[in-house]
Amino acid sequence: MTIFFLSVALGLCFLMLFSMYRALFGPTVLDRLIGVNAIGSKTVVLLLLIGLLYERIDMFVDIALAYAFLNFVAVIAASRYFHKRKGLYEESFMD
Repeated sequence: MTIFFLSVALGLCFLMLFSMYRALFGPTVLDRLIGVNAIGSKTVVLLLLIGLLYERIDMFVDIALAYAFLNFVAVIAASRYFHKRKGLYEESFMD
């Protein structure tokens, strides 16, 4: 069972690369926010898988919940900021 959880965790890390690409090279700010939010969501699942591997799921659930809450608040704050700035749908500044 440990090999299964480890392979799922490695697959999840590989899938994070696609979200990382979207977060770094997204054409709009909204694409970047979605990429960062996807990375945060996958990190929560990765923390739970690590908890299963270490057989300390109770501790890692608390850490994952705190991280999920911080990820949620950060994305909401950033989206409100860019919405008030009217820059949510503009092209990226890194072009």
